[in-house]
Amino acid sequence: MIARTARTPRTASFGLAAAVTRTASTLLRVAAPGGRDRCERKNHAGRTVEWYAGPASAVAGALAAGRIRPAAGAAVLVAGACGAYDDIAGAGDPRRGFRAHLGALRDGEVTSGAVKLFGISAAAPVAGAMLEERPLDKVLAGVVIAGTAHLVNLVDVRPGRAAGAVLAPAAPGLLRKGPAGEPAAVTMGAAAAVLPDDLGERAMLGDTGAHALGAALGAAVVAGNGRAGLVAHAAALVAAATCGEKVSAAAESWGGG
Repeated sequence: MIARTARTPRTASFGLAAAVTRTASTLLRVAAPGGRDRCERKNHAGRTVEWYAGPASAVAGALAAGRIRPAAGAAVLVAGACGAYDDIAGAGDPRRGFRAHLGALRDGEVTSGAVKLFGISAAAPVAGAMLEERPLDKVLAGVVIAGTAHLVNLVDVRPGRAAGAVLAPAAPGLLRKGPAGEPAAVTMGAAAAVLPDDLGERAMLGDTGAHALGAALGAAVVAGNGRAGLVAHAAALVAAATCGEKVSAAAESWGGG
């Protein structure tokens, strides 16, 4: 009975995130804000796909995560908003990774990617400070949230890569006892809702969805780890960001892609 009761909030969070994602995708498809052309993108193979999945998963993740921890919901929303700005303002810009955007900044060019980078980097520590109590843990939580958002975006180079990169690490958190269960359920619900269309090359997450789902996953990691776990995750994420081009290249080769 206890185990069944503990799983009920997780099931509800999963279902809410999935349902809101699918509903928001449908509404955006019907309304087509800004015109249908503005809500379509070319994928890696040159096919025209819908971009609705990104904003839909960002809104769903923010609402569902915010029910559990408002700070987590805010982090997801800001990450999604920063990604949306880059998706719209930086459409057609081939530069990826923070090194490319920081390099452009040194040359006097403020790219949409740089705005996104600094926006998420500013919001994540605020969320981390609200999620943790001890000063060092606050800093580590901010690094984990921002780093996970960046990592998921780095692997979003082929259909299903970003959603898969979220689902795989979130699954253990869903099964564990403790506070990580519900945040993991939110992350998995939103990712699972977009995965079929993403894999089928009917939709794409874009920076909007990749950053939002990454931030949601980061919040789940923070909820499920103590000091040692936060240190390990933060170190791994910093290393991945430093080797961003290699991470993206490795993601492209997954499954022979």
